[in-house]
Amino acid sequence: MAQIIPFRGYRYNPAIIGESTDVVSPPYDRVYPHVQQACYARSPYNIVRIIKGLAQDNDSDSSNVYTRASELLEKWIAGEILIRDSEPALYAYHQTYSFGGEHLTRKGLIALGKLEPEKVHAHEKTLKGPKEDRLKLMRATEANFGHIFMLYDDPARTTEVVLQSLIADETPLIEARDADDNLHQVWRITDKDAIAKVQSALNDKDLYIADGHHRYETAINYMNECVEQSWQEAAPESFGVRMMTLFNVSEPGMSIRPIHRLIHGIEGFDAKRFVESAGEHFHVQTHASAEAMIVATGEGRAKHTLGCVSKDYLVTLTLKDEAIMDELIADERSEDYKHLDVTILHAAILDRLLGIDAQALEEQRNVTYTVDVEHGIDVVAAGEEQLFFFLNATSPEEVIRVADHDEKMPQKSTDFYPKLLTGLVLTKMEIAR
Repeated sequence: MAQIIPFRGYRYNPAIIGESTDVVSPPYDRVYPHVQQACYARSPYNIVRIIKGLAQDNDSDSSNVYTRASELLEKWIAGEILIRDSEPALYAYHQTYSFGGEHLTRKGLIALGKLEPEKVHAHEKTLKGPKEDRLKLMRATEANFGHIFMLYDDPARTTEVVLQSLIADETPLIEARDADDNLHQVWRITDKDAIAKVQSALNDKDLYIADGHHRYETAINYMNECVEQSWQEAAPESFGVRMMTLFNVSEPGMSIRPIHRLIHGIEGFDAKRFVESAGEHFHVQTHASAEAMIVATGEGRAKHTLGCVSKDYLVTLTLKDEAIMDELIADERSEDYKHLDVTILHAAILDRLLGIDAQALEEQRNVTYTVDVEHGIDVVAAGEEQLFFFLNATSPEEVIRVADHDEKMPQKSTDFYPKLLTGLVLTKMEIAR
């Protein structure tokens, strides 16, 4: 269940940094090299300098991106570039954006959440490399920078009603825009009665990780390290909690983008033979254009239709019979898991037809991921990738149903949009050694 804790967050000092837009960044896993360079150029105080700093040729065990992150964080706190709120608070967080032709606002809550892995539902597999990287940063800085994107379900919308009554006529504490020009706004909530109502409303709710699986597992690993060394939590902001942002799936404004697959490195790959083999379990339809393929994939959502692009083919693949998934997935998995489009793609196509098994996925040998459809089609046309698979989005309801079975989707199954900005509010752990 959700144990929500107010905290004294660190925030950028507007008197020094100027515009908040200049100092925030996407989550670390979306900080590609060009994004990293752009963030560096925007401000000497951009949070990327801490969460994903630039490597240097002379990096060593004693001087590297992690040690520099720790030094920079301490310097910014000492210089009041980052200032700490004087009393514990919850933080209302709104994201206003356009998606699918609609203008939407997703309303969430930033808080500390007690680390209870046995009570929190994860829905996606994780990779070893990102967890090792984030653990090194956490050891060095003893801080939380990015958010864990959490879902819960409350049709009564109690939390939203309480928060809205407090912020309706208030100017946001922080306003920033992301690279897509989406608006991010934060309000600080210190009213003790309101905080108590929110805590009570969420106390019996299950939490589901929507985004941030690597960060959550990293926090658990670090907490276990601290316990093993008999360290103690010296304040509410410590190693037994993690900064989270919670969103109600019953609240309007929840959007998920699909994450598509690019395939490379398949020895002896022959597109014609692949399409013919796919016809055993899929209805194959050829399309005259990428646009037609995309439309057909969307229209076939309920029938498990996948788009597929090779250098010579534009086709949709529609599963003939869901029963084949019982044969392909021998272990005890739920029907909800077996009937996900991403599961069908991985089991019935990547593994069975292309030989990309679980180990290959873990080692990131043959598959890369993108949300950019145009990019996916272009790199296949240029011969840089062998196949591009276009997917329909996973729904929030599917995420929750799979998590309720204590199952995890294949990695990169969901892309909640827009991403939560890093650098709006931070926490620094207090640890007694």
